[in-house]
Amino acid sequence: MSYPEPVYTDGAGEISATYRPADTVPNLLTRSGGNTHYLATAESTHGEFGLYRINMAPRAGGPAEHFHRSISESFFILGGTVRIYDGERWVDATEGDFLYVPPGGLHAFRNDSDEPASMLLLFTPGAPREEYFEKVGQVSDWPEKERAEFFFKHDTYWTR
Repeated sequence: MSYPEPVYTDGAGEISATYRPADTVPNLLTRSGGNTHYLATAESTHGEFGLYRINMAPRAGGPAEHFHRSISESFFILGGTVRIYDGERWVDATEGDFLYVPPGGLHAFRNDSDEPASMLLLFTPGAPREEYFEKVGQVSDWPEKERAEFFFKHDTYWTR
C-alpha cells in the first residue's frame, strides 16, 4: 500500500483548514433527546469522508442490523455505553472502544443503558448522510415504496 496521488500540487501550502469549537450548537436534535454534530461532511471534505458526533439519550435505541454497499462505517465511543453489533455478536462498547465495518459488513448499534452515550461515526468515502440523519426518524410513517427508495438512496440495506 502506498500514498495516493497528490491532490494538492501548488508549491507553498494554503490557508484552508476548518475549525469547529466544542461548544458549537448541534446540527440536529433527535426526538429521543439526543443530538448530532456534522463535524465534517462529504461536501466539506470533497467526498473524502464524513465525520459525525452522535450524542444518544438514555434508552435511545438505534438502528437494527444492516449493511452498506458503497461506504465503510467506523465507530469510536467517546463516553457512556453503546451496544454495537459486529455481524456476529453484540458488545457493550465503552469509552475508547472502536469498531470498523467495511462495505458489506453487517452491523447495528443502540443505547440501551440508563445513561447518555456519545460516539464518533466516520463514513468513507464521504456520502451525503445529513439527509439520512434528518429524515430517518420519520420514515416509519411513510408508504413502503417511499421508505424503500429512501433507504436505497442512502445505501442502507436492512437484513430483517
